[in-house]
Amino acid sequence: MPTFEEELSCLINRYSKENESNTPDFILALYIRKCLEAYAEAVKARDRWYSFDPWPSHSGGTAPVAPLSEEGAKDG
Repeated sequence: MPTFEEELSCLINRYSKENESNTPDFILALYIRKCLEAYAEAVKARDRWYSFDPWPSHSGGTAPVAPLSEEGAKDG
């Protein structure tokens, strides 16, 4: 079974997205995976800073939930 990064590399190649930057698809896939990892770490750090529990059902607490706007729902 291919890894996420391998699947992403194939997807980038299928749509020829590597041509826009003249960067091999596997390098772009690695970059995107690392970006996702960095973003996840930033979100965790932010949540710790604000003492926010994104999974209140796991800890018994409650956390505020922002409603999606119509535009956000379309994008997501």
